[in-house]
Amino acid sequence: MIYQGNAISMVRSDDDIATLTFDLQGESVNTLSSAVVKELGEAVQALSAEHGLNGLIIASGKEAFIVGADITEFHQLFDKGQEYLVEMNLKVHEIFNAIEDLPFPTVTAINGLALGGGCEVLLTTDFRVMSEKAKIGLPETKLGIIPGWGGCVRLPRLIGADNAIEWIAGGTENRADAALKVGAVDAVVPEDDLLAAAADILHRANAGELDIEARRSEKKSALKLNAIEQMMVFETAKGYVAGKAGPHYPAPIEAIKVIQKGAGEARERAQHIEASTFARMALTDVAFNLVGLFMNDQLVKKKGSGYEKQSQPVKQTAVLGAGIMGGGIAYQSASKGTPILMKDIKDDAIELGLKEARKLFAKQVDRNKLSVEQMATRLSNIRPTLSYGDFGNVDLVVEAVVENPKVKDAVLTEVEDKVSDSTILTSNTSTISINRLAKNLKRPENFCGMHFFNPVHRMPLVEVIRGEKTSDAAVAATVAYARAMGKTPIVVNDCPGFLVNRVLFPYFGGFSFLMEQGADFKRVDKVMEKFGWPMGPAYLLDVVGLDTAVHANEVMAEGFPDRMARETKTAIQVMFDNERLGQKNAKGFYAYEEDKKGKPVKVSDEQAHSLVSSVVQEAKEFSDDDIIARMMVPLCLETVRCLEDGIVDSAAEADMALIYGIGFPPFRGGALRYIDAMGVAEFVAQADALAEELGALYAPTPKLREMARDHSRFYPANA
Repeated sequence: MIYQGNAISMVRSDDDIATLTFDLQGESVNTLSSAVVKELGEAVQALSAEHGLNGLIIASGKEAFIVGADITEFHQLFDKGQEYLVEMNLKVHEIFNAIEDLPFPTVTAINGLALGGGCEVLLTTDFRVMSEKAKIGLPETKLGIIPGWGGCVRLPRLIGADNAIEWIAGGTENRADAALKVGAVDAVVPEDDLLAAAADILHRANAGELDIEARRSEKKSALKLNAIEQMMVFETAKGYVAGKAGPHYPAPIEAIKVIQKGAGEARERAQHIEASTFARMALTDVAFNLVGLFMNDQLVKKKGSGYEKQSQPVKQTAVLGAGIMGGGIAYQSASKGTPILMKDIKDDAIELGLKEARKLFAKQVDRNKLSVEQMATRLSNIRPTLSYGDFGNVDLVVEAVVENPKVKDAVLTEVEDKVSDSTILTSNTSTISINRLAKNLKRPENFCGMHFFNPVHRMPLVEVIRGEKTSDAAVAATVAYARAMGKTPIVVNDCPGFLVNRVLFPYFGGFSFLMEQGADFKRVDKVMEKFGWPMGPAYLLDVVGLDTAVHANEVMAEGFPDRMARETKTAIQVMFDNERLGQKNAKGFYAYEEDKKGKPVKVSDEQAHSLVSSVVQEAKEFSDDDIIARMMVPLCLETVRCLEDGIVDSAAEADMALIYGIGFPPFRGGALRYIDAMGVAEFVAQADALAEELGALYAPTPKLREMARDHSRFYPANA
């Protein structure tokens, strides 16, 4: 034994090959925490003291190789400042450089996922052998930072600047075949042959068949690009990546600049450039929020996993109501391997649902994600039916009929008599109370809400709504099914609009106030899109459907009359009254034309502007900041109320629901982190100023005022 730590062990074989194995005790995956990096430094020192070694194999004792740095440490590390981060990264570079400079050949055996720092570890060795099922990549830009442990230096020298930019700026996870094609790895073998292949490469290197010094020289020298080639590669890439990333995500462009600045430098100088930029990016609000988002996502996944462990497997499901929504649910279930019955009372509805599922599968085939044979197999997981004949074997039913309480009540009470006593019933409702729908059920403990967002195949969130009588078993089964469908379930308690729609409609309320005071809805859209929303409120209303919005708003007004009921007619109501329903009938706040692919494209419509002008009560001038405040304050306040009312368990789950459900700008971290960033006291002052003019929708809660007085936050200061 050369070295033994908590995460790293190193042994010497009879043929004088050292094998360094990452196997973090007590954890399911390997991460490069500060403690593990310290161990790695000690292990490399011990290795350097050994005599007569013929090579080093770096391997993993886990299913994955190394999933990256320990992101749970990031906020605390970043809090130590730029100088500390530069120094920290340079110390890691010293360790990695020591591996790269060992006086014998080295190889990494990549058995599974190798991301971020894990990928940077394998770049230090002379050779890389990869399992057929493994993936490698540098996803740091997705956290608002750049690779800081040599990724921006070694990868371009290994696979070329253009390929490295694609990997780093895109933050992609790359399969073994792709890695081999660009030269990131030297061989791809079955996992069982991995260590033998690694040892074989070392023997060939020692026999002189492989030129180690040439490889090392290439990795440690300047990039072989002349001035014109550099300009073509880097400037073209910056233009393309800037267009894809947008102005709110600077890390991909900064990564390209680091590669560009370091292109003409030798190893150590290029690493200093990388370390300095990493430290600067780590201190941005974007990085802080995206790291926080990752932590929130981990919490949501952990809670989902906890529910899943309490549930019996959901092996057979059914959806009631075909059509677009039913077809989307059936597709998602079938595509992830859970067989589903799709029932309706009309043949044409069944055909519409099947058409939707077939269309979505066909797109997967077109993108080479599925073969035609795989499509046929997965499509066979959907069984259309006009009867309840096979419902006795169904574990869980999703009711997805029209958003009408009487219709839903009739369908749910009918299906309850056709299924077993243990079958879980769920309703895909966006607004109707779960407690109300449970009233006529014989087994209300087996019933909960399962709110999918449209389009089902794209939107990651599923709200699982617990009613007063819903059992833990029903919630657990529904969460387990949502996870099996590849969705992110968040459990909330019953109230009008549940969590996401309850928070969204005050946002639309802020929009309605702006319309009454003469704001131009096109300008409001542009301001909010610049703020970071994927679409502005008018455009979003058109996509949602003005009829859907009016119905949901009636539910919200009934549930929260003090702040959501309106005495005057809103611009939303005016659109609906004039049969402008949005994209579904090609006219709403905008008119819609089809592009060459048949997708709706919005165009300006003078009639819409004329209709909106009819609700103007007074004309005011608004700055961009005024518009943002009037839109964001009611949304954020309602999120606070949902947390205070116990509708959602934690700030993390509330923020993730908004990001996954309605596209809240991820780089801002969520509504509650947005309040934290502004400062609770400053947010309360902003809300109070607006409440004087606009009323209860903008009024802070007593508890929020208390938080402002106590200088409290929704998240810890360094989290």
